[in-house]
Amino acid sequence: MPRLFIRLSTALCVLFTLTACGGSQVTAQDAGADGAAAGGSDLRVGVAYSRGGRGDKSFNDSAGAGVDQARAKLGVGVKELSPNAAGSDLEEILRLLAETGHNPVLAVGFFYAQPLTKVAPAYPKTHFVIIDDATVKLPNVTNVVFREEQASYLVGAAAALKSATGRIGFVGGVQTPPQEKFLAGYAAGARAIDPKIRLSSVFMTQPPDFSGFSSPDKAREAARGMYDSGADVVYHAAGASGLGVFQAAKAAGKWAIGVDVDQRRTVGKDLSGVILTSATKQIDVAVRSIIEEEAAGKAVFGVREFGLDEDGVGYATTGEDLSDIRPRLDEIRKKIIAGEIDVPVVP
Repeated sequence: MPRLFIRLSTALCVLFTLTACGGSQVTAQDAGADGAAAGGSDLRVGVAYSRGGRGDKSFNDSAGAGVDQARAKLGVGVKELSPNAAGSDLEEILRLLAETGHNPVLAVGFFYAQPLTKVAPAYPKTHFVIIDDATVKLPNVTNVVFREEQASYLVGAAAALKSATGRIGFVGGVQTPPQEKFLAGYAAGARAIDPKIRLSSVFMTQPPDFSGFSSPDKAREAARGMYDSGADVVYHAAGASGLGVFQAAKAAGKWAIGVDVDQRRTVGKDLSGVILTSATKQIDVAVRSIIEEEAAGKAVFGVREFGLDEDGVGYATTGEDLSDIRPRLDEIRKKIIAGEIDVPVVP
């Protein structure tokens, strides 16, 4: 088949639905040509979401918020795609976005690391941005990473300060280096407050099984076991599975801690009251910054790190449940930024 026909067919698949072409589901929010506002920028941004797509009330939604902010401010065109449930079409999605002229192409999540090593060299003039991965080292790739351990240190301190039993828990989705950073910071922050605190932790799955991010039933059982054993605060870093932790916290009448976004604002009213705080990762800030730099012709390649000092991570303060310990937490935050506290990245 001539290459011209292949390109045309690929473009048509993106313009309608990938499902109709035997591929992924399109979740594009188009307004005019490729989602661009009238009179807006000529920039056409491609977004490849992680499994679950927008609507996960966590990681993907935070990235989507940054895209929306850039679209509203700059009038950039946007095409948003989500992979199938198995994540077997990640490479296909990246190629489709690059093939149809989107630049930059944002790959949301470390799942895209391996596919990106194949796709990026094939499109050297396309700027690829991968969120939450520093392993893809190519000249046309920007690696956006976060100091999750810093935010986790703060919520770990909060957990220890609020625990009446001296027992806390952690439920991780999949045991990967980024996930281990959550646990490392949480444990260090809690033990800085109470060296004798007892911490139970579990990762629900191991790579290549990534179902730990989408198994709320398993997370609920894991958290219930921790509450039954005496824990009165359980922190989750498990994506959509975190719902199960909140459900277990409500059933036990105990605290839970959310992740990535202020989850007290995203869950239903029936569960929001059990969320003490959330370790926030301002993916929206990073995504918006990357798109703005691209639009200004100032794209930066290589590793871009967002921590407390860059307002890239933090902790949520919705409600009054942290009011008595916020001065202590803010003092710890300042010490981390000043380098007086060195937060570990390995449990």
